Amino acid sequence: MLLFEFLRLEKRQERMTEGIMLGIIYLILAMLLGYEASAFLIEKEEQKISVNRIWLKLPAAFGTGILLLTWSVYIVAWFFSVVGGVQDPLLYGNVIVLVSGTVILAVILMIKKKKNYPFLAGRLWEDKSRFRKELILYGLLLVFITYMMFYVFYIRDGVLYSGLTVYGDYAPHTAMMRSFSLGNNFPTQYPHYGGADVKYHFMFQFLAGNLEYLGLRLDFAYNIVSIGSLLGFLMLLSQLAVRITGRFCCGAVTVILFFFRSGAAFFRYVWEHLQTGDLLAALQENTSFIGYTVNENWGLWNFNVYLNQRHLAFGLLIVTLVIYVFLDWLEAGTSHKEKGFSWFIQRILSLQAWKSRNLEKALIMGLLLGLSAFWNGAAVIGGLLILLGFAIFSDGKADYAVTAGTAVFFSFLQTKIFIRGSAMDTRLYLGFLAEEKTLWGVVKYLFWMGGIFFLGLILLIFFMKRREKAMLTGFLFPVIFAFVLLMTPDINVNHKYIVIAYGFLSVFWAWAICSLWGKKLWKKLLAVLLVVCLTATGIYDFVIILRGNGTGHRVTVNMNSDLTRWLADHLGKQDLLLTPEYSMNEVTMSGVMLYCGWPYYAWSAGYDTNYRADRAVEIYTATDESVLRSVVKEEKITYILFEEGSEFEQKECQEALISQTFEKVYETEDRRIRIYKTIDDE
Repeated sequence: MLLFEFLRLEKRQERMTEGIMLGIIYLILAMLLGYEASAFLIEKEEQKISVNRIWLKLPAAFGTGILLLTWSVYIVAWFFSVVGGVQDPLLYGNVIVLVSGTVILAVILMIKKKKNYPFLAGRLWEDKSRFRKELILYGLLLVFITYMMFYVFYIRDGVLYSGLTVYGDYAPHTAMMRSFSLGNNFPTQYPHYGGADVKYHFMFQFLAGNLEYLGLRLDFAYNIVSIGSLLGFLMLLSQLAVRITGRFCCGAVTVILFFFRSGAAFFRYVWEHLQTGDLLAALQENTSFIGYTVNENWGLWNFNVYLNQRHLAFGLLIVTLVIYVFLDWLEAGTSHKEKGFSWFIQRILSLQAWKSRNLEKALIMGLLLGLSAFWNGAAVIGGLLILLGFAIFSDGKADYAVTAGTAVFFSFLQTKIFIRGSAMDTRLYLGFLAEEKTLWGVVKYLFWMGGIFFLGLILLIFFMKRREKAMLTGFLFPVIFAFVLLMTPDINVNHKYIVIAYGFLSVFWAWAICSLWGKKLWKKLLAVLLVVCLTATGIYDFVIILRGNGTGHRVTVNMNSDLTRWLADHLGKQDLLLTPEYSMNEVTMSGVMLYCGWPYYAWSAGYDTNYRADRAVEIYTATDESVLRSVVKEEKITYILFEEGSEFEQKECQEALISQTFEKVYETEDRRIRIYKTIDDE
């Protein structure tokens, strides 16, 4: 009860230190519970190449713990809001779950103590020499990732700074976070399309919002979980490389290739500016991503993706954990003595190929994937596609079916709870963003977009054994999917599947580079050439990330705005606010539901923004009071915001009739913004 009273009565500013501690306690408890929940999955491998399990345990504990604890808080908070009708559901959600989690952990530790079973069972590292190298690698990664996350998103002196290459994604994300930390977004709505269902995977934003509610400053809440997610994913990815190749070098190089993408853009850019004679000036002054394929200059393929789509890394952490576990199944299938076509037939027709190897693990992995659907749906789909590729060559296909079935069931269950109607509109769409929708057109596109990365894998296949070929095939499935099917209104969204595959496929290029680095000079030169070809475009992209988000290239929002506070205090979850086409500003930071915010955010998620945009224009340009009242009532808009000089759909917003019809309830000190209430208090 003391914790209830503390959270209820103390002002946020007055409990900052205590709140920070609550946020840290939340994360520590998640890690400890996640360690216990994931222990069953991370067992000592029975193979020649043994990894240092600590680098599997840590990300598994983080991902599993965050996933389970956060879903628990959300479900309890949802119940108290929707069923119980309380105005502060996160209070009950956090108290009940944190107390229950602490009790569960205490019971587990007591049982272990009675059985003389150590908390950290077994050795967490086998190779001390490699462990020291890995410790340095992950330490450097931690510093680098932390720096980059705070470089593009931070608060200083009450002002939020968001880099220009990333703020577009942060706009809906921060609005969603604030809808939980400052509001009561249960049942959950999409802030840029309020009053409807939520079609966007929002749980990562809920986590950040809940951490802010517990007292962590918004930038710390968002960045800490982002750092943990990306670092955890890269730990698992590099350990996957070590397990496949048996070399620390391959794990380290995989990480480098992950950050600095392959592509032909840089070399073409250099060639063009050499011809015009302004190469040095162009390289030094340019602040935009370079690219010669459709929307490549958006930063679709470089590290910027993981800076603006933070939830993708968390989804991939869970996916990579599942893939790592299923390597046992794949290795069992590829280790049989049969040759060629006979071996393949046996993987389809034999009892061993289908018989379950570990049903319990299969169920748990399916649960983890299924619960990740509303953290990042693309990651889950990409992971299932990779597992489909693995299953073809594996033993224990029944387990794959169980994992996939469980994942699909829980994903389907969530969509039925959160989404009205269909969650996806799947249809055939050949060619992705290639200008020529032919096989040759796709080949040319892959070259200009990815350089030697994808096409060069055809050559690497000839140097691989059966196991590696099977893995490569599985990792290619998301790429094939991206060029064949469309599941959202925006085809650009398919870039995520290629990005997902890129991370895993980097393992094989790392293997090629490390294998070449031997005593012979020509092999070393070839390895260096490969590194240059595979990273030059990505390195220059990274330079642009630094430039494009530095001083003078940031969007700022006043976090102590009176407008933000007024909206958060006076508008509830039942209210719907009509605004101009707002992206990220003091209004969106209040966490209130906008009738139609920046249209792209809602359109790309599957909402009918054309309808609402037309109605918004009708309201802002109305000349008849009865029409104005009728549209506002029909659309259930409770507040209208007018800003001097604002537009909607390039139509100037008019205030005269709105001010005559409805009561003005708020005006900013500079009189730039006015808010009108459309309904009576009763």
